[in-house]
Amino acid sequence: MVFSSLFFLFVFLPVTLIAQHFAADIKLKNIIILAASLFFYAWGEPKWIIVMILVSLVDYGAGLLIDRNRNTPIAKWAVAGASVLTLGALIIFKYLNFFTGNIDSLFGTEIQTNISLPIGISFYTFQALSYVVDVYRGDVKCQKSYYKLLLYVSMFPQLIAGPIVRYSDIEKEINKRKITYRSISTGITRFVIGLFKKAFFANMLGEIATTYLDGNLSKTSLVQAWIGIIAYFFQIYFDFSGYSDMAIGLGKMMGFSFPENFRYPYISKSVTEFWRRWHITLSSFFRDYVYIPLGGNRKNHIFNLLVVWVLTGFWHGASWNFMLWGFYYFVLLVLEKKVYGEKMAKLPSVVQHIYTIFAVLIGWIFFYFEDMSKVGKLFASLVGAHGFAAAGDGVMFKNRILLFVVAIIAVTPLMSILSKKLKKFAKRYKHGKEIVQIFTIVFQVAVLFISVCCLVGSTYNPFLYFRF
Repeated sequence: MVFSSLFFLFVFLPVTLIAQHFAADIKLKNIIILAASLFFYAWGEPKWIIVMILVSLVDYGAGLLIDRNRNTPIAKWAVAGASVLTLGALIIFKYLNFFTGNIDSLFGTEIQTNISLPIGISFYTFQALSYVVDVYRGDVKCQKSYYKLLLYVSMFPQLIAGPIVRYSDIEKEINKRKITYRSISTGITRFVIGLFKKAFFANMLGEIATTYLDGNLSKTSLVQAWIGIIAYFFQIYFDFSGYSDMAIGLGKMMGFSFPENFRYPYISKSVTEFWRRWHITLSSFFRDYVYIPLGGNRKNHIFNLLVVWVLTGFWHGASWNFMLWGFYYFVLLVLEKKVYGEKMAKLPSVVQHIYTIFAVLIGWIFFYFEDMSKVGKLFASLVGAHGFAAAGDGVMFKNRILLFVVAIIAVTPLMSILSKKLKKFAKRYKHGKEIVQIFTIVFQVAVLFISVCCLVGSTYNPFLYFRF
């Protein structure tokens, strides 16, 4: 089930919200959300729900062992065992096919496995593992109730594609939370904005991207190649940030505060800044659980960065192109830190911004193609090796230029600025609060209506990060 499906929007979500709203106490609310979350996951892949339950059970048991055996070898063995089993599940289901396929290619063997990938396993294994490590470190209290830990791991808003929510983010809210009109309204606004990003921008731009990037790249003109990769550049942002917005909005409707995952990454002036703004919860996860434990900036700085970025690339998919993508960013970040970062910072802002956008754009080429031969063909097209333009490219460009202009505006903090101005208006003027409330309701209904129209009228509706 996906957030942008009509069944989710008009059946599953209303039933879940109404049921938990009328629940008598927090325990019943939690049980309703847990049941809804398990149903949500089982809707698409019922057989894989057992993997999520077992992973959470392993980490629940490890948490209890750690709590009862503080500062003993048992606690160390518990966190080590939970790490091996949790990451082992991720490795088996996500990477075993990759490993056996490469062994077969190298040695001519025939041990290729064919294990399908449970949706969302990259996210919920990281969440479950972070809970055990945080209990071991003493950062959070051990959760004595298994159903509450399973609720944390399986909560449907962030189950499939993040953000990566740590137990500390919602530890208090599992036991006590307050749902107000304001939190519901804020959640609805955030959700419909995310839905619009997905249904309007990501889907429309995605169709353009696949048209040119999945075609015959040996015949792709320079114009087509640039339009294709620029469309993907915007698509992946609107797709993933849209999902994160919807997840955060759903959380607010149910009384949970999920962490921000995107802060306008395409306005960055360096690659370093870009990664402080893009997929923030993944970056912070690797920082806190890999980079700092390895030594951080204190020792073996470059090696630590290399490990983090190889893992970051590999986390996104079991394919060499993702590792190349991770290594590409490792090189850029090291160059910024050690070679030209200070000089870049002295250049005009527009130059810094152009450099960053170009670097990220090139990075998405490695990210898009698992077939490395296609990477070379696209680079050739981008420099005009297969012609500058084909017949009809001019008309095609004119028909889509407005969409790209609106997309450029939409990746800026314009909406955030308007929101702040509305808040000031509500405080400053008589009846301002009532006017803003009416405006908010009209905005929510209008954006939802447009999004639903886009969904009904389109057959292209994938979520890119579901495969991770």
